[in-house]
Amino acid sequence: MMTTCSLDRIKEKIEAFSRFGDTGKGGVTRLSLTPEALAARSEFKRRMEAIDATVVSDDMANLYATIPGTEHLPAILSGSHLDSVRQGGNYDGVLGVIVAMEVVETIVKEGIPHRHPITVMVWTNEEGARFEPAMMSSGVVCGKFDKEEMLRSAAKDGTGITFGEALALSGFCGSVENRLSPLRHAAFVELHIEQGPVLEGDNHDIGVVEGVCGMINYEFTFTGQAGHAGTTPMRFRRDALYAAAKTIQYLHDEFDELDSRLVYTTGKISAHPNIHTVIPDEVKFTLDARHQNPEVIRQVLQIIRKIPREVERCQVSIQEAWSRKSVAFAPELAEYVEKSAQEHGYASMRLYSGPGHDAQYVADLMPTTMIFVPSANGHSHCELEFTPPEKCWQGANVLLSTLLKIDRLL
Repeated sequence: MMTTCSLDRIKEKIEAFSRFGDTGKGGVTRLSLTPEALAARSEFKRRMEAIDATVVSDDMANLYATIPGTEHLPAILSGSHLDSVRQGGNYDGVLGVIVAMEVVETIVKEGIPHRHPITVMVWTNEEGARFEPAMMSSGVVCGKFDKEEMLRSAAKDGTGITFGEALALSGFCGSVENRLSPLRHAAFVELHIEQGPVLEGDNHDIGVVEGVCGMINYEFTFTGQAGHAGTTPMRFRRDALYAAAKTIQYLHDEFDELDSRLVYTTGKISAHPNIHTVIPDEVKFTLDARHQNPEVIRQVLQIIRKIPREVERCQVSIQEAWSRKSVAFAPELAEYVEKSAQEHGYASMRLYSGPGHDAQYVADLMPTTMIFVPSANGHSHCELEFTPPEKCWQGANVLLSTLLKIDRLL
């Protein structure tokens, strides 16, 4: 019989960590390096040291709790983040930490032999809800961001404090020598909630994550002419909102002819002067488009480039805000996840992640993959976020089996 984790211990851990930043409405506000987040980190450290794990931090306050293996080998890593968005849920990020903690506790208490050291990680400032950008510390460690620039990032809460100042005050800033490194670490597996409705909708227990979708983000600006809503005949108008609306419709119509897995969103729109009796003279909107296949993203860009520079007598400008390339995870690790789910009798499916995760940066340094568990009704980044305890337990069991496979085979 395969060893499994403790459902009761998982429930207790979820309840315990939900107290840090509790909103009283079923969720948490636990912004990076706030007292609530620091208290959660202290609880993590206390619990890991209670099972004789050695806990250290690096210069970005990322935490590493390690139990030794029987051989002098690079460590196998698993974990996620403890910070949340404002009025977020009790599962995004933190579940990946809780489950990794439970896996290590199971290994220790059941005396499961393993060759490699096993490390539970907590990344700092994954959400970017207080200090931008998101995935800041994994980005620094993995060479995506300049550390000095990140230290200057100012809090968005109006306090004026920088990330560097909050880091220095946190009590968790350690040594650069403790950073995740391909010389000292063999592989990374991050468990996370799906943050979408697919697993639940298709009656799957486990998502075998093959990679992270590439994405683009553009801002469109339409410049027309303000005028009185009651005196300007329609044929004379240069209505920037009308031009923007026609363009949004064009984008939707064209994108819908592409791959059904393409997702796209107009998430932000502004109209000036935003007065009900004035024709809008400037309208801006954003476009976020994501797909795992770079060719589909290329087709999206072609559609964007076909937009004329004048629509309904309004001038159009288009500017790229930012983008990321698709990231493919290690196929052999994804196979270990899939095989582990099969061995436990759990229904699994392969998929790509739409949201970004720390694991996508780590994938440049070492073999990496992710495990998804279902999100009830697809809710995430809100207080309705929920994954049934049994699904969390199933994810923990798959993570345990996956780490032990990596320990034997990598």
